[in-house]
Amino acid sequence: MSDKLTNVTLIKKFFLMGFPDDQVLQRLYVTFFFLIYLAALMGNFLIITITTIDKHLQSPVYFFLKNLSLIDICYISVTVPKSITNSLNNSHSISFMGCASQVFFVIFFAGTEFSLLLVMCYDRYAAICHPLHYEAIMNRSASVQMVTASWFSGCIYGFIHVAGTFSLHFCGSNIVHQFFCDIPSLLTLSCSREQILEYVFIIASCCFAFVCFILMVVSYVHIFSTVLKIPSVQGRFKTFSTCMPHLIVVTLFLSSGFIAYLGSTLKSPSSLNLFMSVLYSLLPPSLNPVIYSLRHRDMKVALGKIFDE
Repeated sequence: MSDKLTNVTLIKKFFLMGFPDDQVLQRLYVTFFFLIYLAALMGNFLIITITTIDKHLQSPVYFFLKNLSLIDICYISVTVPKSITNSLNNSHSISFMGCASQVFFVIFFAGTEFSLLLVMCYDRYAAICHPLHYEAIMNRSASVQMVTASWFSGCIYGFIHVAGTFSLHFCGSNIVHQFFCDIPSLLTLSCSREQILEYVFIIASCCFAFVCFILMVVSYVHIFSTVLKIPSVQGRFKTFSTCMPHLIVVTLFLSSGFIAYLGSTLKSPSSLNLFMSVLYSLLPPSLNPVIYSLRHRDMKVALGKIFDE
């Protein structure tokens, strides 16, 4: 028993060692992260501003889009500024509470975004499959309740995982082979016999995410069948084009997250694992504004008005 207790280390800080110590590579990495972060902030703030001030963009879909942009700003701000600051200061440390906060907010915003994408899928289903009842189904009150439920579910999701992860004891090393605190990397540092609870949470979360994904698929099956019934080719294309931004964003979000967490199952840290983490943490928040602004005709018109002024 005493040997087991001595192997359990009371960790007060972690070291984020995702990137190499080479100064040239560090500068390239800082420049790349800063440019991506700046682009994500500008794009998402622009969407929030446009959907707030333009009277023609007050429908439920743009209300959801505004919340999606807010989530993306928060999501990318949890990890990137800390990582850039650490590189500039040549310090890789993060406190125990800081690490726990990162885990909570990353899961919180990722879970909220996934829930909101499910809500946006239902919005497209109601608009295309039940156009005559759309305003009654997606009224202001219902839209606010759906968005609130998305934020609340993300909060519960984050709290469950941070509680499951940091209820563990960490044995020995406090080096996290990532540029931020993520659950798979932290689990490799914990005592192997104590990981069961967090793995139960992960499996339950995956099952819930899979059920939500199936609901999205079912919704789009109904949407596609309705679109195919439209007699004119132009009408079918116009109706289907309203779903394209959401489909692209969902595909980007789910594929990047799936690939990254598939790579995290590798026991030994690798540059591929790190690259995939960069992929899912930076790509969706920075590309979502581009996807929606290019695919939505009303968004392009609103953007044109702002730049013309």
